[in-house]
Amino acid sequence: MAGTKSPKRMGRPRSFNEEKALDRAMHVFWRKGFEGASLNDLTAAMGIQPASLYQAFGNKRALFEKALARYLAGPVAFVHDALGEPTAYAVADRTLRRTAEFLTERRSRHGCMTIQAALAGGVESEPIRKKLIALRVKGQNDLRQRFERAKSEGDLPSHADAADLASFVTAVYQGMTVQAINGASREDLLRLSDTALRIWPK
Repeated sequence: MAGTKSPKRMGRPRSFNEEKALDRAMHVFWRKGFEGASLNDLTAAMGIQPASLYQAFGNKRALFEKALARYLAGPVAFVHDALGEPTAYAVADRTLRRTAEFLTERRSRHGCMTIQAALAGGVESEPIRKKLIALRVKGQNDLRQRFERAKSEGDLPSHADAADLASFVTAVYQGMTVQAINGASREDLLRLSDTALRIWPK
């Protein structure tokens, strides 16, 4: 008679909400950057022990990458969404105006996570710095491709340079981060957006 198999032991259920913990980790990285966020900072904000962090999320780098994905899909999803506007001008206008609104929300007074998280770093954070640079370059390339499409559709004049326009919009909204950290109000940033778009090719 064949022996019966003993039931598999179920893993110990986690005693914390992973989504909430990840959201709190995102805000720590957003405020302090990758290298500046210590394990103590993260576990204290997440309300868990280091062992639970490693079990649920892996190491600090893996946690950061999950927090970054959450940031891109949440607080700054408007950057990607703006590409769906019907005209190149509307893409630029929505990008800059939503950036002004976003950076002056209370939670965003530390600037943009994709910029802040890579400002300083040693050997440990070099892969993160490179990842964030690649992410920002991709964002600019997405704008360039959208403006090239606008040019081919006749929405932009033939003399307009899609790469230059993408670089210009990127420089303005990245510069807004510094202005916001320096204390610029929403009205200040919206005026900056309006001023920048006055040179838009007709």
